Amino acid sequence: MSHADLFAVQALLGDSALPCRRAITGEHGISLPPFIDHHVHLHLIDEHLLAAGGIAGVVDLGGDPVELARREPDGMPRVAYAGAFLTTSDGYPWGRPWAPDAIVREVTDASRHPGVRGGARTAVDEQATFGASLIKLSLNAEFGPVFDPPTLAAIVTSAHERGLSVVAHVEGDGMTLLALDAGVDVLAHTPFTEVLDAQLIARAVSADQCWISTLDIHQGDSNAEATARANLAAFAAAGGRVFYGTDLGNGERPVGVIVRELAALHDCGLRGPDLIDALTDSWPGVDVSTAIATFVAGDAPATIDDIPEWLGGATVVPAEELIHDAH
Repeated sequence: MSHADLFAVQALLGDSALPCRRAITGEHGISLPPFIDHHVHLHLIDEHLLAAGGIAGVVDLGGDPVELARREPDGMPRVAYAGAFLTTSDGYPWGRPWAPDAIVREVTDASRHPGVRGGARTAVDEQATFGASLIKLSLNAEFGPVFDPPTLAAIVTSAHERGLSVVAHVEGDGMTLLALDAGVDVLAHTPFTEVLDAQLIARAVSADQCWISTLDIHQGDSNAEATARANLAAFAAAGGRVFYGTDLGNGERPVGVIVRELAALHDCGLRGPDLIDALTDSWPGVDVSTAIATFVAGDAPATIDDIPEWLGGATVVPAEELIHDAH
């Protein structure tokens, strides 16, 4: 491959994109770093299909901490996890058919002392003890009560004292602002129940808050879809950091790279290298080592608009199987 051809490929996909061929099959294609879905629920999907579908690593944002701690750390997919949802009495997702009791913890006390029953610190400590890389909490005013500010602050402070990021499910009027005021680091979904003004988005970007996309879950709900897309486009344009995430397990969708999610991100302004960055960001420390890589067979996409569909052909391969073209 000539330098001009390599430059064209990397202009579309970023400097990590390299032409290559598979040693065993001889197929030519493009290699990229491992792809990560930053919002899944492993207990709701067949995770063994992920690698063939192009996903090497996942962030589980609501599962049984005991079962997650028992995982083989070097298995596929590579997993980082939050453990159980933290919520208030009768708060979301209690009672949802997809959320067994093992994946939910009730926090009823703002105590930051260890061992207090129902205490903020107790709930955080439990998830951390079982190997959580982050803490997930629910701020869903559409489907029940949410934490009062002191309890919310105690959860966030307790997590930060342990070096753990806090991710929040925000849904309902005022929930994005509540999360921002409390110092929540990441939103599990692009806000979809309220259009955020430019001042709030600027505050979120200035605070280094990150958003997980999950745009495709709103198929069939035109209001939620339009709201989420408007918010994400404004957040990205303001310099916000966005992670590719699908809420996989929510609805009947393919297990692997979801092209509709990528197309929605593209439409919101994350194009080319920015789209690849959203797919390959290792937050919050997903251990996708250099031993594995993404491979997309065939020629590179012809134009930037072709990239989302082209990425749907991704699969996970051992890095040692790829022979990179000389240039």
